Amino acid sequence: MRARMSQADRAKQFLPFAALKGYEEALRAKEEVVVPRPLISDDEAEMLDRRLSALKVNDMVSIVFYDKGKCLSLSGVLTRIDFEARLLRVVRTNVDISSILDIRGSDSAF
Repeated sequence: MRARMSQADRAKQFLPFAALKGYEEALRAKEEVVVPRPLISDDEAEMLDRRLSALKVNDMVSIVFYDKGKCLSLSGVLTRIDFEARLLRVVRTNVDISSILDIRGSDSAF
C-alpha cells in the first residue's frame, strides 16, 4: 500500500514550471519599443531655457523628458535646482536638464 501524500506535496505538482529561466523577462524586454530622442527646434530650446531660468524650488512642475529610449512624463514639486550639475529634482526623481523636452509650471507665466 502506498503512503498518502501530504496536501503541500500534492499542491507542488500543480505549480507553474519554467523550463527556461529568464525567458519571460527576455520576452518583456524584447517587447519594449525604443523611441529615438525627439529633436527640438531652436525656438523650442529658447523657450525651454526661459522656463528653466524662471523656475524656483517648491514650484509645481510637469516635465517631459527622454530617458533610456523612452519619453517620460513627471509631475510634482520641484525640490532641487542645480545648474552646475545640470540637474532638477522633482520630489525624489532626478532629471538631467539636457534630457528635458518640455516643462510646464502651475504658474501662469509658463
